[in-house]
Amino acid sequence: MASHSMDGALLTQLIVELTRARAQLDDVAQVLADPSGLTAARWHVLSAVSGAPAPAAQVARAIGLTRQAVQQTADALEAEGLIQYRANPNHKRAKLIEATAIGRQRLAAVEARQIAWANRLGKRLGRATLQSMSNGVRALMAELSRDSARRADKR
Repeated sequence: MASHSMDGALLTQLIVELTRARAQLDDVAQVLADPSGLTAARWHVLSAVSGAPAPAAQVARAIGLTRQAVQQTADALEAEGLIQYRANPNHKRAKLIEATAIGRQRLAAVEARQIAWANRLGKRLGRATLQSMSNGVRALMAELSRDSARRADKR
């Protein structure tokens, strides 16, 4: 029976820990969004279009969701008056999603809570730890991209 090498076992442990961290971060995002009447998903979509209007497909790529999930979330945000759809000069059917003034106000409140939370947690973790973790995650993502490209080349 096959077994992990030491490096393979450490990678597997890291993946499990990152998965657990992601779940905790999702919970924190919901706690931060809730006082503004948003879900974490609505916060992320609203944030993605706060700087400039964008079509659902572009938002989906930016935040790692499907276009359909972004479209459903945007429709819910529109129903609450937090975004509006605009004609897209580059595409007849793919409308642009644009934050409204009310949407930007709600987003600003969530972002203020996120900044306070990140500053508190960041201070406790410390700059060196945060830089080391960021470097490690970037290295992992780069290697995952290379591995994905290798698998695609073999198809």
